[in-house]
Amino acid sequence: MLASLTQNASSISSSTKATHILVVLPQSAPSDKLRNKPDFLGKNILETLLSRRKMQLGEIAGNPVAANIESGSLCVWVAVDLSKSVFEQQTSIRKAVQLLLEETPAEINLAVYGNDDQRRAFAHLAIYAAWINGPVLPSRKTDKKNTRRRPLARIVVHGHKEADSFALLAAKAEGNLVTRELTILPPNELTPELYRRHVKKLAGTEGWKYQEFDVKALRKMGAGAFVAVAQGSDPEDAAIVHLQRRVKKANKTVALVGKGICFDTGGHNLKPARHMHGMHEDMNGSAVALGILLAATRANLLVNIDCWLAIAQNHISPHAYKQNDVITTLNGTTVEIIHTDAEGRLVLADTLTLAARQKPDVMIDFATLTGSMHVALGSHYSGIFSNREDLVQKALTAGKATGERIWAFPMDADYDAELESKIADIKQCSLEGEADHILAARFLNRFVDDVPWLHMDLSASNSKSGLGVVGSDVTGFGVAWGVEMLGNP
Repeated sequence: MLASLTQNASSISSSTKATHILVVLPQSAPSDKLRNKPDFLGKNILETLLSRRKMQLGEIAGNPVAANIESGSLCVWVAVDLSKSVFEQQTSIRKAVQLLLEETPAEINLAVYGNDDQRRAFAHLAIYAAWINGPVLPSRKTDKKNTRRRPLARIVVHGHKEADSFALLAAKAEGNLVTRELTILPPNELTPELYRRHVKKLAGTEGWKYQEFDVKALRKMGAGAFVAVAQGSDPEDAAIVHLQRRVKKANKTVALVGKGICFDTGGHNLKPARHMHGMHEDMNGSAVALGILLAATRANLLVNIDCWLAIAQNHISPHAYKQNDVITTLNGTTVEIIHTDAEGRLVLADTLTLAARQKPDVMIDFATLTGSMHVALGSHYSGIFSNREDLVQKALTAGKATGERIWAFPMDADYDAELESKIADIKQCSLEGEADHILAARFLNRFVDDVPWLHMDLSASNSKSGLGVVGSDVTGFGVAWGVEMLGNP
């Protein structure tokens, strides 16, 4: 649950009883002197603090500072340069908010300064950062030291009040939160069966139509790629879940597809321990798709959405698929299995086929798909591929606008030579591993039926110590970006 929000048009007073305060100032030039600036809360204390630390006023953009003011309240000062990228602005604000949240306050007060445009921008940044980082994420620690953190309950904004209610920011924060909460859950608490129950309950709450195709139904349909992965689990509790949101007067339908591998052992090509650890997060793509759907619903976006979640596990067992198997996908393509740890593109293949049959205007899939994307970009960006250049440009613009940075990769047809098979229509992957993120995209492209499509390989789903506005390792990357894409057709 997000903290409640109160807005005050007037500036915060030095006599305030607030215990935790964030002061957001416009960025200053390196030569600017604090004494020449208009008054703001704690100005004299900040001047003394900067002098003691031998810091310039302009340095508090990347390095917010904190001190107790006369009332005993903890005050944090940060400067924001609105000419910088959204990502840089969000990072500065997040660092400042985290200094307050370390004391687990029930309430924080945000004091914004500058001209009208600056105060509005600062309020949006600070409120969003507080909503993103204020909740407590799932934890199974039992000692009191690690369980005393309280969720942030209230946010009070001083110096800015506007008629619109920050509803879109709240919707994005809620979508991001549900994505991170699901991704963090341990695998014994989010098996495919438990995941399906959770999604069905959420669908009932939000008014979405719920439909699922279990393994038995998928076998009958001929979805051999999904079934090949799912058959290694006992019980066979995998399914493709379809959630449908319909809005009156909406003239566009978007399909969101997410890889939901609740745990990935690698199958017969078993992962070593250091690479298997953390594979409960391999369902993150489905959680991102679900988070976007939730955010779009809460924000009342005028767009129809079909959300397809490929929920399964990749286990090793006597029934598990293996190298050299040849399987037949839902669209009739025969696939030679080369490596059982390339299961994500298989479950997505049949799920994309189902989604494409509905003829959406746009189709976007999300997946923690390849290690090679992480090698290419690290965890600071995620990579995208598309069969439409205009969709690539729109996606890049959305990445800059939201602070969720993406990079577009090529997927020219000559890469298909690496996937040529002697015994089937196509290989699942290449054992050489070269450019596997591109080969995976070329593989998936066979199942989208020329629908305008974009694939996001989520290398930024987990970034140590946070990324942009998000302070947790699990970032929920893709939700804000997706909402931006849906809101600007």
